[in-house]
Amino acid sequence: MKTPVIIAVFIIFAVMHQDFWNWDNGNLVFGFIPVGLAYHACYSLVAVAFWSLVVKFAWPTALEEWADGKDTDS
Repeated sequence: MKTPVIIAVFIIFAVMHQDFWNWDNGNLVFGFIPVGLAYHACYSLVAVAFWSLVVKFAWPTALEEWADGKDTDS
């Protein structure tokens, strides 16, 4: 269940990263930050949160234990 959700969110992030809707926007955020730069700053923070959750909840600990030789099933 986790893997399809992670892949779907990753694809959505890949599309959102292009931000083609801001290419011609000349507005400023807080009076000095271009909209595209502010968008990517927020995008980066959301990406950090997403990948932190992926590492916390979807990390393959069984595979890591096997690679380290700590497999308790054998």
